Amino acid sequence: MSNEQTAIKTTYFSIAANLGLALIKGFAGFFGNSHALIADAIESTSDIFSSILVLFGLKYANKPADKNHPYGHGRVEPLVTFVIVAFLVTSATIIAYKSIQNIQTPQEIPKAWTLIVLGSIILWKEISYRIVVKKSIETNSSSLKADAWHHRSDAITSVMAFLGISIALIYGEGYETADDWAALLASLFILYNSYLIFRPALGEIMDEHVYDDLVQEIRDISITVDGILGTEKCFIRKAGLQYHVDLHAIVDGGISVTEGHTLAHKLKDTLRSEILNLGHVLIHIEPY
Repeated sequence: MSNEQTAIKTTYFSIAANLGLALIKGFAGFFGNSHALIADAIESTSDIFSSILVLFGLKYANKPADKNHPYGHGRVEPLVTFVIVAFLVTSATIIAYKSIQNIQTPQEIPKAWTLIVLGSIILWKEISYRIVVKKSIETNSSSLKADAWHHRSDAITSVMAFLGISIALIYGEGYETADDWAALLASLFILYNSYLIFRPALGEIMDEHVYDDLVQEIRDISITVDGILGTEKCFIRKAGLQYHVDLHAIVDGGISVTEGHTLAHKLKDTLRSEILNLGHVLIHIEPY
């Protein structure tokens, strides 16, 4: 299965998981008198739409290069990530606003059984996070990584809700708003995670150099090609699930132009066979 197919299949998993959890949290929050659970349900609902956006972005990024997009359509991925971050920030703002409102209003103590629901949700969301983040690393997908952090932020809000409800149940009267304070704290965690997701996507759009390990791998492979004496400049930029490379390779200055051209193609083919997620590879020949 290709990276693109793996990423798309993982996104379908996220959509199904978030849909089920949004319904469970919504009903449990309503019937269990827990505003933290209702806030959790709001975030899961936004997660559904963000996962759908990820799915759209991955499918669009998978379109082949054309006349107007010679490097493909991969740059749509960080753009989708920006939209996902906007969803996260919006969710955090809504949760914070509702929490502040509820703190100022007399509340009933949440039902004890909501802790069982929350415990199950926390376990499932952490498992979901680990599944999706593993696939994001395998496929080099920034939007899939953002989707994984949706699962992690969801787990965090559920942990906060669990603590808030526990405090309200243990201490009783006077602590009815503990789960609202928990929801407010969770919104701050979501905002912080939003920044962690946004920063790498911005670097991707700006062609920020953060690929030292890949550069070293390219250099190591290059000198194994017969006729390549070394490498000089190596520039990398990421687009979607692929990395585009500009590499200056050093060869014997006494060979012909034709031999240098042949060596450049040999090096390019070697790199693309050894590193499967490379896109365009441009080789510039430097005479030794």
